Amino acid sequence: MTQFFIHYSLHFVFPLLIAFVFFRKNWKKVYLIMLLTMIVDLDHLLANPIYQEDRCSINFHPLHTYYAIAVYIIISFFRKPFNIIGIGLLLHMLTDFIDCLIQN
Repeated sequence: MTQFFIHYSLHFVFPLLIAFVFFRKNWKKVYLIMLLTMIVDLDHLLANPIYQEDRCSINFHPLHTYYAIAVYIIISFFRKPFNIIGIGLLLHMLTDFIDCLIQN
């Protein structure tokens, strides 16, 4: 239960901190865009079973692969709003990676 709480707290707290600290003028808009990047988790629907408690998402689901993460890094260097999307996706992957570390 603690891992679940940490995981989902980070999915909401990391983007909020980044939005507020680095995009203070438009932090609400930036935070919303970063929250919308959680749609990347739709790739979990392709897995069988869809949810497995001890499974690490990184390099298992198609949009969580190292190749996808490389694309997210590149996107983060584009102009707004694409850089915000890239940053949001990278924060999502970081949260999932931390989750993988906690599991093991």
